[in-house]
Amino acid sequence: MIRVLIADDQTLLRGSLRLLLDSQPDLTAVGEAADGRQAVELTAAEQPDVVLMDIRMPELDGLEATRRIVAAHENVRVLVLTTFDLDEYVYGALRAGASGFLLKDTPPAELVAAIRVIARGEALLAPAVTKRLIKQFARMPEMGRRPTTGLTAITDREREVLELVGRGLSNQEIADRLVVSPATVKTHVGRLLAKLDARDRAQLVIVAYESGLIVPG
Repeated sequence: MIRVLIADDQTLLRGSLRLLLDSQPDLTAVGEAADGRQAVELTAAEQPDVVLMDIRMPELDGLEATRRIVAAHENVRVLVLTTFDLDEYVYGALRAGASGFLLKDTPPAELVAAIRVIARGEALLAPAVTKRLIKQFARMPEMGRRPTTGLTAITDREREVLELVGRGLSNQEIADRLVVSPATVKTHVGRLLAKLDARDRAQLVIVAYESGLIVPG
């Protein structure tokens, strides 16, 4: 059973999400938070597998709540759910440690599937999200750039894989591009996570951009 905490300041939306989650045989809502501070406190109390996190909330916004949750709970994953389809929120959410980013108009079936993906420890980065990241870095090429010493420890093939992950390709797409098996790509991604001390695939995307490995054009 995947335990999910709902954090949103809209009572009606929280109720709708709870009904959706509880209608699934493998999902259950373990709590509802009306603001970021409650989200942090309830995460500590309930230890959910996934937190559905709104961005704009009173007391403490979703970005800061995500930072605190990720820092304090290694096994809790955060899936940001927001109406604000803006570059700054995508970057901010991923930089804060979120494992995924979806808009609130996402169809219910896709949201349920996303929760399962996040709960498995994977990241959810839709191509549209990656495109927004690329656009933001293209507009502000120096923003967030910083040397990443871990890149010196990766192999040439791992560097290729990291660049393709950063461009939003799936393991299968990377395998097709490099003419290797998906299992081989998965192994490379696992080694990248370890060498770069990245929490998940979402963090690898941030590393690829912040290190300058990918230069938006």
